[in-house]
Amino acid sequence: MINIFSEIYGTYFRVASRLLEKEVTDAKTVRETVSKEGFRDSVLFLPQKLIPGDEDWGLFTEEQDGRLRRMTQNAPLKLLTKAQKMWLKAKLSDPRIRLFLDDDALSELDRRLSGIKSLYRHEHFRHTDRFSDGDDFSDESYIRHFRTALNAVKHKRIVFIDYVSGHGNRLSGRFALLKMEYSPKNAKFRAYCISCRKNKPSRIGIINIGRITDIRDSGEVFTQSIDMDEYFSERKCSSPAVIRVTSERNGVERFMMEFAAYEKHTVRDLETGEYTVELWYDESDETELLIQLLSFGPVIEILGPSRLRGLAKERVSRQYKLLKST
Repeated sequence: MINIFSEIYGTYFRVASRLLEKEVTDAKTVRETVSKEGFRDSVLFLPQKLIPGDEDWGLFTEEQDGRLRRMTQNAPLKLLTKAQKMWLKAKLSDPRIRLFLDDDALSELDRRLSGIKSLYRHEHFRHTDRFSDGDDFSDESYIRHFRTALNAVKHKRIVFIDYVSGHGNRLSGRFALLKMEYSPKNAKFRAYCISCRKNKPSRIGIINIGRITDIRDSGEVFTQSIDMDEYFSERKCSSPAVIRVTSERNGVERFMMEFAAYEKHTVRDLETGEYTVELWYDESDETELLIQLLSFGPVIEILGPSRLRGLAKERVSRQYKLLKST
């Protein structure tokens, strides 16, 4: 059993642990759990390791009716290593944690970790490529608005929102919040939403949590099914960013890690070792994308489209003039 998993609480450990929580399961549940919580290619081999057969890990036995019974008497215990406790202690000093946990929960965690040294302190980090007007995560109104928005996402509640637009206009409306997202470059949380008028969804958009002046539950549930892939495809750029990436200073590895969440198509030049990447992105995040790309310096070149290349050129020119003037 010790040699089954390469790291404690890794993805495969978590999948197996979830299945072992119940005494009895079935092959269908195993495949669905692997598909939902594993990696994209986990369904190709992981079910064979869990469902009794020639290659299984011996975690389940198959009964006559086809059900799978766990071999262990009890469900797996969830223990924290010292490193995990040190990491958790460090996270308690992050002001964003108050958005998700109330004061009582934070006090209890602080008490339980009182003898643990923090893995790091936030003042050890300096962000050189982040906007300076990030959200105030310690503001009580912000915390209240965030928690209401998060509850609306989790429980599909329709909410009334009063907010200030990017142009300074005061707006309001009824919205169904579909997803919340944090932007590291902007240090802001935002909500993807659908405007609901006359009980019918209309236009889609994004509202920054920091721009909300009031948010309250309407008492209604958003019952319409929304295809999130289709939702985001409507926001996707018509022409992808085309980027040449060199292997200098581990450029390819760093680029692929930075843009792991983006839809992309990659071609490698076998002679030069360079990669050409087509990157699809949300047009409303174009500025953030530019900041991410320019942070790679000479390791990458923006080949197109011409508009994106032009915007990058303007930013580099402004930075050069600022350097020359100092």
